[in-house]
Amino acid sequence: MADTDTRVQPKRQGLTRRQKRSLSRGAQYVIFVAAVIAFAVSADWGRLKNQFAQWAIAKQMFPDVITLALKNTVLYTVSGFAVGLALGMLVALMRLSSVGPYRWLAGIYIEIFRGLPALLIFIFIGVAVPLAFPGTEIVGGTYGKVALALGLVAAAYMAETIRAGIQAVPKGQLEAARSLGFSPARAMISIIIPQAFRIILPPLTNELVLLFKDSSLVLFLGVTLEERELSKYGRDLASTTANSTPILVAGLCYLLVTIPLGFVVRRMEAKAGEATK
Repeated sequence: MADTDTRVQPKRQGLTRRQKRSLSRGAQYVIFVAAVIAFAVSADWGRLKNQFAQWAIAKQMFPDVITLALKNTVLYTVSGFAVGLALGMLVALMRLSSVGPYRWLAGIYIEIFRGLPALLIFIFIGVAVPLAFPGTEIVGGTYGKVALALGLVAAAYMAETIRAGIQAVPKGQLEAARSLGFSPARAMISIIIPQAFRIILPPLTNELVLLFKDSSLVLFLGVTLEERELSKYGRDLASTTANSTPILVAGLCYLLVTIPLGFVVRRMEAKAGEATK
């Protein structure tokens, strides 16, 4: 009887998990580069340059695009943020109150103003308020109207952010303050709220970025030439020159502010993550 070959043939091994990940990553890079090349080759750069990159038109926008349009955009944003922060703090405390009607009112406010588009809030401030209260003027004119409209929108989001920050502070902090003789109000103001703001600073800064962009809705309030913000300023010049270069310049001015703010938000989030480790 012939001897049987009992030698075990080595099994063929497939790709390891790391090799598969590397292969998948390499394929994604190839697809990305191919898409970029296809876009670059197919785009009509000459027409894009004529429509969006006319240096002579862009040069005419300075310095007004900075000293007028960007300045107004910043003023609208900062004033809206200040109103939103103050109102958001009040709504957050009402949301945490032990008094039922306060909690219900705060909840209704948050649901309404988080659900409505910001555009409708601007129209309401510009049209409905003068009709409902004839002869009533909002303090600050257009700047006051924008601050109120942006503040109403921002407060609904800030209230939930502030509430979450307050609840994230350990309860032992409040108990320790009370044991030292602090009243509930003084403990909240001196101990809890400062710690909560350290926690919620990154999302509040992110809300500032969103408000900076939402300030473009000021055009629905009807503004004078001296009250125009970046978007309105860019659109007006684009209509006058029959060219889109002013819109591109206005967009770059937005990025001039939002990119540094985004970097600040990421840095604060990173520091907050390191502090919790």
